[in-house]
Amino acid sequence: MNYYLDVLRNYAGFSGRAQRSEYWMFTLFNLIADVLLVIIGVVIHFPLLYGVYSLAVLVPSLAVAFRRLHDTDRSAAWILIGLVPFIGAIILLVFLCQEGTPGPNRYGQRA
Repeated sequence: MNYYLDVLRNYAGFSGRAQRSEYWMFTLFNLIADVLLVIIGVVIHFPLLYGVYSLAVLVPSLAVAFRRLHDTDRSAAWILIGLVPFIGAIILLVFLCQEGTPGPNRYGQRA
């Protein structure tokens, strides 16, 4: 839960680095929240509930992904490779799963 709150507190922090655990715990919490909000939206007949939440966490999600790429010593521009159908998403997933560079890199100290 702290990882999720830390990312939300730093919602517009596109510089710096994010370790794998921070990124993946935030992603896991978002997935759980998405599923719950879809179910709740269906029950209360308000399907836009999921969309409102997704829009609210869009900037923090991009920020933590940028910082995750920085931790692997890659430019945040690599996130655009995810736009390439199928293979781009696989390449981005591999980058996000890789271990970060130990010690400082051009994006700062490791947290």
